[in-house]
Amino acid sequence: MGYEVELIGPEESTRLREECENGRMYESKADICGVCVQLVTADRNHISMWNDNFYSMSDKVRAHARIYCINDPESRMHVRYDVSSSLLFLYNFDYYGWIKSIALGVAGNILEDSYGIMSVHGAVLDVDGSGVTLIAPSKTGKTTQSWGLLRLPNTRLISDDWYFVTFGKGRPFVNGSEKNCYIDADIGDVWSEYKDLVDVVRFDNKGRGIGNVRWVKGNDSVTEHTSVRDIILLKRDSSDPSIVTELTPQEALGYLRSHDFCNPHQLVRDERRMALRESLFTRYLSECRIHMVNTVLTAEETQERIRSIIRE
Repeated sequence: MGYEVELIGPEESTRLREECENGRMYESKADICGVCVQLVTADRNHISMWNDNFYSMSDKVRAHARIYCINDPESRMHVRYDVSSSLLFLYNFDYYGWIKSIALGVAGNILEDSYGIMSVHGAVLDVDGSGVTLIAPSKTGKTTQSWGLLRLPNTRLISDDWYFVTFGKGRPFVNGSEKNCYIDADIGDVWSEYKDLVDVVRFDNKGRGIGNVRWVKGNDSVTEHTSVRDIILLKRDSSDPSIVTELTPQEALGYLRSHDFCNPHQLVRDERRMALRESLFTRYLSECRIHMVNTVLTAEETQERIRSIIRE
């Protein structure tokens, strides 16, 4: 993770909030799986991307969490976080991707603590009525392969980046978190079907922008929820000749644990919180089929291996 998180107390967060509210700031509330997260920033572009990215929450709903973006030339890039009030102060963040991930992270903290709802940094789709999730460390092909699966008939996207899991008597039930996706400019180079989408997206200084997949795949190409049958973990290891391996829940948990649950945006990492996440992942893995896919082949070849798992 490219930023540090400093935990602060209520007195300090109240002082910082009062300082922020004295300035001229834009505000917008997002509905993240029922959690109202408010962004307060002087950056009009970030507010515009936020509004395109997330489902909106009524202004009548009080925020469960607030994120204040602060520009301070004398300070480094970092986060100050009051867990008790869910107030966060982001210093010198010019990258929208981290702002939205922090919003998802604080919503996850609230849902984990209050409702036992699990937060997952991963992609998930509904493929012909069954949920398929891809969970992976950065740069192993998660987004590429999830958008590749979206090309299948009868397939709908829930999320290509982050989702929330609720447990009951059946398969794990997942809800998406974002209205539109924060996509890479090169997605059309991998899958030509998305070139028209890339042509109309405004990309930021990191080569990423908010894209509405409905524009190229239709209004029914996105849904908010599904139940998960297949968990597919990704790795990229040229020293391993195996491409597809079936895993036990214990093996999968070991991989996830060794890669920090594939989530660099866990804002609180104390012993209690990490034990809670491990417990939730243990249950999730035990209720699904699990495979590991080594993404050393071409994107097209890897996509076919993933589709073969789903067809089994």
